[in-house]
Amino acid sequence: MSTGHTSVPEVLDALKDVTYPAGKEQLISAARQAGAGDEVVKALRGMPAEEYAGRAEVARSVRVDPDSDLGTDAGRRAGQARRGGRPGLSQHLREEPRTPIQEEFDR
Repeated sequence: MSTGHTSVPEVLDALKDVTYPAGKEQLISAARQAGAGDEVVKALRGMPAEEYAGRAEVARSVRVDPDSDLGTDAGRRAGQARRGGRPGLSQHLREEPRTPIQEEFDR
């Protein structure tokens, strides 16, 4: 495996024998048993502690090279941080402020 950062295909290759659904710890254990490198295990540890239904969910959640964050530059990452997002936190897991309309519907 690579010595700097890993890639999604490397992570998925280490998980080819996993039976889904699987939790984060099960994925880490399976990667170690498959002989995955430290960077792959590190990427898996950075995922949210959830139950993953399949390889596609793992691919969306695994954080590989933070510098290649899907074309996100430093300015955009800073904007996400100002809005309450943490690095590596998927958009669907971020806390979003409720709009006045949503608050009105909750009454």
